[in-house]
Amino acid sequence: MLAKRVIPCLDVHDGKVTRGVKFGRAEAGELRNVGDPVELAIRYNEQGADEMVFFDITASAQGRATMVNVIERTASHCFMPLTVGGGIRTVEDMNLMLKAGADKVSINTAAIANPDLIRAGAEKFGSQCIVVSMDVKKVSPNKWEVFSYGGRKPTGLDAIEWAKKAVSLGAGEIVLNSIDADGTKAGFDIEITRLISQMVNVPVVASGGAGKLEHLADVLLNGKADAVLAASIFHFGEYTVGQVKEYLAKCGIPVRLPIV
Repeated sequence: MLAKRVIPCLDVHDGKVTRGVKFGRAEAGELRNVGDPVELAIRYNEQGADEMVFFDITASAQGRATMVNVIERTASHCFMPLTVGGGIRTVEDMNLMLKAGADKVSINTAAIANPDLIRAGAEKFGSQCIVVSMDVKKVSPNKWEVFSYGGRKPTGLDAIEWAKKAVSLGAGEIVLNSIDADGTKAGFDIEITRLISQMVNVPVVASGGAGKLEHLADVLLNGKADAVLAASIFHFGEYTVGQVKEYLAKCGIPVRLPIV
C-alpha cells in the first residue's frame, strides 16, 4: 500500500501566511496573520512533511510576483514537492509557477470557468502537474455543490460529477476542500471524501476540518483519502508533522516517517 501523505497548507496574502475560518476573507478582516511562508515551509520540511501547498489568496498582479518569489526561495531551501494555487488562469500562469520551482499547480475557479484549461495543462506539463482543487458545501442530505471564487459563488455543479469530469480531462490529483469544515477543527467531511475517492482513479487530498489527530486518521481510514492537508494544527504549534505521522503509524496507516 502506498504511504499516505501529510501536507501542510500555507494561505499566502500579501506575502504573509494567514488563517481564517470557513473561507474568511482578507478584505473583511477575517484572517489571522501567521508568519513568513518560507520560514514556515522550512520548518515543515525539517519536520518531514511529504509536500507543501501554497495558496495565493491575494490574486493580483502584485501578489503573483510575490508568490513567484516565495516559491523560488522555498524551492532553494526545501526538497519536498511544492504545489501552488490561487489566481492561475492560463497555461502561461502554470508555466511561470513551475519554472519558479513548483512541482504542481492547483486550479479551481479557472477550471470551472474553462474546463479545457485542465486538458491544456495536462497535455503540456503532464497530468502529474495538474491538481484540481474543489471547494464543496453540503446543500442537501445527499448532495454537495461546488463553489468558486474562494467558496463564495455557487456554481450548480455536483461535486462528484465535477471530480469525475476533472479527472477525465487530465487532472492528476483532486484536493477536496470542505467549506463547512474549513478552519473549524471539528473534523473532515468523511462522507463526500469517501464518495469522491471511490469514484476517481487519482489521489484525493482531504482538506478542511483538521483539529485532532483522530480526525486525520479518520479521513484516511474511513474517508479513503490518499493524503491529508492541514493548516491550523501546524501553524499554531498544536502538532508537528512528525507527531501526526507517529500517530498515524500507530493506527496502522502507512506513512513515510521522518529520518531522525
